[in-house]
Amino acid sequence: MSEFKHLVLVKFKEEVVVEDVLKGMEKLVSEMDTVKSFVWGKDIESDEMLRQGFTHAFLMTFSSKEDFTAFASHPKHLEFSSTFSTAIQNAVLLDFPAITVKSSAN
Repeated sequence: MSEFKHLVLVKFKEEVVVEDVLKGMEKLVSEMDTVKSFVWGKDIESDEMLRQGFTHAFLMTFSSKEDFTAFASHPKHLEFSSTFSTAIQNAVLLDFPAITVKSSAN
């Protein structure tokens, strides 16, 4: 069974205090056992034309699609999602089984 990924690209509204949203997201994933790993970053290199206004990327890894489904329907996630959705101007979400071609050496 392959890992399952949840990728979110975001453009926040101008008036949003992004750090507060990030703290909330980090708190959420730290409390959720189904989240295997969570990484995020802010774009600093892409040309604006290519970025299309998106500034942040969030990637969660789950052991299975079932773990993702449990996370997505969990009351803590639903509560955070309502707050998160009011902070964003635009978002792209992709949920997919991971196909690993090359993994990092540990």
